[in-house]
Amino acid sequence: MNPQLRRLLLDLGPLLLFFAAFKFGGFFTATAVFMVAILVALAIGWLLERKLSPMPLFTAAMVLVFGGLTLYLKDETFLKVKVTIIYAIFGVMLLGGLATKRLFIKYAFASAFELDETGWRKLTVRWGVFFLCLAALNEAVWRGTSTDTWVAFKVWGIIPLLFLFALAQTPLLMKHQLADDTDAKAGKPHA
Repeated sequence: MNPQLRRLLLDLGPLLLFFAAFKFGGFFTATAVFMVAILVALAIGWLLERKLSPMPLFTAAMVLVFGGLTLYLKDETFLKVKVTIIYAIFGVMLLGGLATKRLFIKYAFASAFELDETGWRKLTVRWGVFFLCLAALNEAVWRGTSTDTWVAFKVWGIIPLLFLFALAQTPLLMKHQLADDTDAKAGKPHA
């Protein structure tokens, strides 16, 4: 299986199981299923890749803490707020890192593509602002709608927004992509 497809399934699988469990068993059952599924996804990822990336680890820790609070206190608010907190932390980390001349996004995506420093900075700003907007949007949705609507938004709203935003970054990536060393040595222009 393609490594990117495998990673996508491991990242999205727990969320899709949360949605299915919510439909059949309610919010608290879905929370428990989500917690177990995210641990299983981490274990499978470790077995297949022999490494754990920081973002999935951080997300899993947040799911376990806020999911645990949700189940223990029988209060849906904790799991709903978790989404806001995660996106706000990502946004603040990216923009704060940029302010201190640390391009955290470069560490996350350096294995996928190579960009010049201007490209990494622009990508950092875009993703930082996007994550802050997602945090605000999640707050508006969970506070202003029913739990059913929020769950549907979490699965069928946020995921497409993430994909569309990532796709919209393609021109930036192409403009700032560094030439492959083998192409550069052979005198070939990069794509």
